[in-house]
Amino acid sequence: MDEGDTPNVASHRLTKVLRGRAALSFAAVAAVATLSPGLVAAQPAAAQPPVAQPAPTTESEALQQYRTLSDQAGVVNEELLKAQADLVLRKEEHAKATADVETAKLQAGQAAADEEAFRTQVDELGRASFQGARFNRLSALLTGSSTQDFLDRASMLGVLAADNDEALDKLSGAVQLATDAQRLAEDAQHRAQEAITAAELLTAQITEKRTALDGQIAQVRAAMNRLSNNERARLADAGDQGVYIGGPGAAGKAVDVALAQRGKMYVWGAAGPNTFDCSGLTMYAYAAAGISLPHSSRSQYTMGKPVSRDALAPGDLLFYGSSAGTIHHVAMYVGGGMIVHASTSGQPVKVVPVDGGGSDYFGAKRIVG
Repeated sequence: MDEGDTPNVASHRLTKVLRGRAALSFAAVAAVATLSPGLVAAQPAAAQPPVAQPAPTTESEALQQYRTLSDQAGVVNEELLKAQADLVLRKEEHAKATADVETAKLQAGQAAADEEAFRTQVDELGRASFQGARFNRLSALLTGSSTQDFLDRASMLGVLAADNDEALDKLSGAVQLATDAQRLAEDAQHRAQEAITAAELLTAQITEKRTALDGQIAQVRAAMNRLSNNERARLADAGDQGVYIGGPGAAGKAVDVALAQRGKMYVWGAAGPNTFDCSGLTMYAYAAAGISLPHSSRSQYTMGKPVSRDALAPGDLLFYGSSAGTIHHVAMYVGGGMIVHASTSGQPVKVVPVDGGGSDYFGAKRIVG
């Protein structure tokens, strides 16, 4: 307080400043909260149609062409599944950010109401000071008629000063709450805009990748039709039907469920109960054990903890690809150097050696334990 101010003038001056700050904060929150989060996403480059393959001239060429095309389709399928999994996450982020904006609006409204209440309290305390007296003990001494009168007035002034300080602190706190609410709203709105933009881009990419996958699948089927009956029979063979013990716990349960799917055919994008793709099988098996996994081998690789190849245990997930960003296949370890997996079109879920999952083994993750 300036030396020449009355308490009423001083409190009113501070109130006016704080109130102005709170009003600006509230206005900013309201302006941010009403922005539309919808943005036009940049469109991805158009997908290139699959290149037509020349007709094979021998049985071995036909089989090699089928395998090459199947691998290519598997990569496109994984890109589609990853985009779909990411879309789910972006939608969840948008919902969370939108809820945060609403929370900020409520906080801003409460801050404005508190600021008004505390401003009134400060004004009343200012008016309660002695009329025409400066708000200090010297004025009490100069205007008092006796020592007791001075003590009484000084005591009253002390109470009023303490109350006024408390009210001013509360008023300042209300203004700070409004400022914090503004920051929360701005951050939440920014996150909402980013999430919806990413979702729109992913939706466009999903449409593109689905078209590319359909074209790739058509080529794989054409290649399969060029295979001999013996080759198709070998591909469709369910293979190893040996007994593997999953062990106790969720990992053991997942192994048992995955092994029970042996013989069921591969279908791109399928997650059971009658057909599977690679990540669909592992997702299905762990879901039966009460553990949720995304339907994408690349997304599944982000879960669990790394485990070295020489320390594999039943239930560990094995991933194939040249890097984390190019993972295209996932399988489940069942023990004894063997995995159970859904490999590709025309083949059933089967048990094979670890290297049977691909020549580009990348790493393994332990989902539980």
